[in-house]
Amino acid sequence: MKLRTLLMGAIATTAFAPLAMADGHSGERGRDGEVKIIYWQAPSIMNPYLSGGTKDLEAASLVLEPMGRYDETGALVPYLAAEIPTVENGGVSEDLTSITWKIADGMQWSDGSPLTSADLVFTAEYCMHPEGGCAQASKFDGVSNVEAVDDMTVKVTFSEAKPNPYGPFMGAQSPILQKAQFAECLGAKAPECTEANFNPIGTGPFTVTEFRPNDVITMAANDNFRDPSKPAFATLTFKGGGDAVAAGRAVMETGEYDYAWNMQLAPDVLAKMAEAGKGKPISAFGTLVERIEMNMTDPSPDLPEGERSTVAHPHPILSDFKVRKALSMAIDRELLVEVGYGQAGRATCNLVPAPALYASDNTECLTQDIDGAKALLEEAGWTDTDGDGVRDKDGKKLSLLYQTSTNAVRQDFQALIKDWWSQIGVETELRNLDASVFFGGDPGSPDTFQKFYADVEMYANNFDGTDPQAYLSAYRCGNQPRPESQWQGENINRFCDEEYDSLLDELSRTGELDKRGEIAKRLNEIITKDTMTIVPLVDRGRVSAASNTLGGVILNTWDSELWNVADWYRMKE
Repeated sequence: MKLRTLLMGAIATTAFAPLAMADGHSGERGRDGEVKIIYWQAPSIMNPYLSGGTKDLEAASLVLEPMGRYDETGALVPYLAAEIPTVENGGVSEDLTSITWKIADGMQWSDGSPLTSADLVFTAEYCMHPEGGCAQASKFDGVSNVEAVDDMTVKVTFSEAKPNPYGPFMGAQSPILQKAQFAECLGAKAPECTEANFNPIGTGPFTVTEFRPNDVITMAANDNFRDPSKPAFATLTFKGGGDAVAAGRAVMETGEYDYAWNMQLAPDVLAKMAEAGKGKPISAFGTLVERIEMNMTDPSPDLPEGERSTVAHPHPILSDFKVRKALSMAIDRELLVEVGYGQAGRATCNLVPAPALYASDNTECLTQDIDGAKALLEEAGWTDTDGDGVRDKDGKKLSLLYQTSTNAVRQDFQALIKDWWSQIGVETELRNLDASVFFGGDPGSPDTFQKFYADVEMYANNFDGTDPQAYLSAYRCGNQPRPESQWQGENINRFCDEEYDSLLDELSRTGELDKRGEIAKRLNEIITKDTMTIVPLVDRGRVSAASNTLGGVILNTWDSELWNVADWYRMKE
């Protein structure tokens, strides 16, 4: 087992020192007044363990921190930890069955109390509680025990060798919660703790002063933050809602805001905005893939809650692989890239497009084949018996409900795909939902992407770090959203495949990097090529916008986009 190669190599084992910046990068905390951030998908909660939505994870990252993060190159860097544990420094056991984290000296919560090992142990208990519905449960996959060695040290033990032990407490998806604040919020009580979920006590550079769900968050500099010169901003306003166009204009045209996330806009639109001279788009490629998810179960909300399954209630149309494949074959991905992203997009057939070690050579879907799609549907018995242009079989129309979030590029994609599908005899109803609702994770809402009361839905997400094991584990049998998990769970398709689960188990035991790459590629191909449960469309370069006066910004595709907000500052005119 190549342990030294295995544990990444790209690990910074000393305290993280951000890049040196120009004027304004040192001095008193709060010296630069207010910074204003706009996300057109509004956060609905500040607890990333109760939401898988990117906007919630990133808003929370301003307050809650993990032991370590991934920097802009994908390297592991310590934040609350004294160093990143490795085999070389003794933090990871030789047999890869445990990892030991040491808290750096002087780490405090914003209320002035010390961060201790009890907080880490509690965080693991919180997410691993069987009734908690933890949205980040895959980060704790394979964990058998989490124990405090002393007040500053925690040992995480795995049930078997864990070649990538950086799941718990690493990255924006697995931050530390304060035990004192969340102690009464375990299990089914987790979503009921409104005050804690909206106003978490954290170790990060900012504290919440007011949280208005699906609207505005106001924050103030954390007086107990470990660096007395940071953050440079005394207050932070986090505005949510609207759309990408309005957000882009607010930074690049009017200068009303300093930073806008996820500029999912046509290339010419971005260029025109930048001409105003107030700000500029910034971009970087990572693992963000726009995809269509196929529902493998009957999506009817009339079914008793909890009874949706591929065995008892398979999807009446999409259970047929030939239908799923035909839908994919009809799509012109290169045109989608041209219309929606330009140089900030690449057509892809992979759910995991990077790093190269894990990216499959699967390119079959890149060529649109309308005639081939028609033939495949004919072969599957779907024909247009009444001449209305819509295929049918056994008295059922080939009609689908296709939903996504409200966004100009996504609506363009919906319109194009609806037209291509109509060319092969598929009737498509389009639905778009407010992004704050669609990605909100509210267990009482019927319109979340987790509930998936539609036939197909489209969105994008990615994984933090460079190893896709936790990401691919999302599609394990049993990981589906359900009432007893507060409708949290990443396997929204309700996909279940014995070979897939067996390969996940093998991946968790495999240390040699090349072999890990082979297994991950095979897992990717099962869900994107063999079963087409997921239909990838575009490998999206992440594009945001920053004010010309905002310094210290480093776009990071491997962690929270706001990962280094403590280093932001106002540049002098």
